Amino acid sequence: MTASPSAHASATPPSVADSGIPTHWYNIVGDLAVAPPPHLHPGTREPITADDLAPLFASGLIEQELSTETDIEIPEAVREVYAGYRSTPLFRARSFEKALGTPARIYVKYEGVSPVGSHKVNSAVAQAYYNSLDGVTRLTTETGAGQWGSALSFACAKFGIDLEVWQVRASYDSKPYRRFLIETYGGTVHPSPSDLTEAGRAVLAEHPDTPGSLGIAVSEAVEVAVKDAAARYTLGSVLNHVVLHQTVIGLEAVEQLRAAGEDQADVVFGCAGGGSNLAGLSFPFLREVIHERATTRVVAVEPAACPSITRGEYRYDHGDIAGLTPLLKMHTLGQDFIPDPIHAGGLRYHGMAPLLSHTVELGYVQGQSVAQTDAFSAAVLFARNEGIVPAPESSHAIAAAAEYARGLTEPEVIVIGLSGHGQLDLPAYHSYLSGELDRDPPGPSGR
Repeated sequence: MTASPSAHASATPPSVADSGIPTHWYNIVGDLAVAPPPHLHPGTREPITADDLAPLFASGLIEQELSTETDIEIPEAVREVYAGYRSTPLFRARSFEKALGTPARIYVKYEGVSPVGSHKVNSAVAQAYYNSLDGVTRLTTETGAGQWGSALSFACAKFGIDLEVWQVRASYDSKPYRRFLIETYGGTVHPSPSDLTEAGRAVLAEHPDTPGSLGIAVSEAVEVAVKDAAARYTLGSVLNHVVLHQTVIGLEAVEQLRAAGEDQADVVFGCAGGGSNLAGLSFPFLREVIHERATTRVVAVEPAACPSITRGEYRYDHGDIAGLTPLLKMHTLGQDFIPDPIHAGGLRYHGMAPLLSHTVELGYVQGQSVAQTDAFSAAVLFARNEGIVPAPESSHAIAAAAEYARGLTEPEVIVIGLSGHGQLDLPAYHSYLSGELDRDPPGPSGR
């Protein structure tokens, strides 16, 4: 329980400049007493090396993926782009508190002010920059709801790189405006599965009416990248370097919360699909916990239709359906799991970031699943009180935080990660408000 200003504000290593924009990313690996399990080569099952990753990723990103250094400097060119929208606001949601009837003080870290309306641009800019240093002229990637695809398309335009995006079919059809946004920035978009790749054709042959999945889209993007020497692949979540880039969120939030006079966050809630958003928000808070300067709890909120933490297995698995990626030790529903087409397209991934999964296993993070109708109910209440329409993904975190806050009888400090706005997701809100939205499609059977 928190009621007084911080007495240890200077204990955290300096990583945020006077401008409020972080100067370094935070790598939690360097602070963990138990090292995370290594990624494995899919053929040899030996720990992955930099040479193994070279056909896929830029050299600077590979170095970050394998790094154990705690603080990694953000290049000036990346900070210059960040300066256009960072730092992002942390605000007290007083009207929402009143609507919930809670004694909690609820703070919201809002990433929807970025150029594309979500947190995804934090890593997109970094990944495009490092690829440009290597002379890469073409990038391939996957996207679910289109948040990552639009962010990377924006970043590629900044650094003069061509982009090809495979978007999960369910979102390609239901969220055309983000597809249009990707194209506006200069990217090319294909529905996934497609007939352009061996992986896509194999899925279509067996499941011609499939809504697709992020795992399938990853396979297609990876396949195309490895066949083109001038191309590289980029991933919007899951891997260590993506998590690293997203820590700008939490680094800012820790300092902003202190500036608001709070000693610590009692609980941090964030939505989790691949895990980079929640990890980016929560890992700087967990640094305080690891060094015994705080007692913050972290809750990873996932959709009931795709609950990798709460109903999956913690084991090595591929990040894609075709088995082209390294083997990752993570919470997974299985590489061939295809979630039902819920509106939170960005959360429809079968696995969870290995670093986030590791912190779950160490007891720093707990999982919670939320039905999509409960998520939209909380999102509408939030919108009517705070004026911001949350992305369907972020709505899951809002729902879990609201449930927790309603049950409190004493003041606590709650931080919610609002990873993006939902202004391009209004058809989903229409489905909810008109009563057409299912409470939740069935989750994974037998788990």
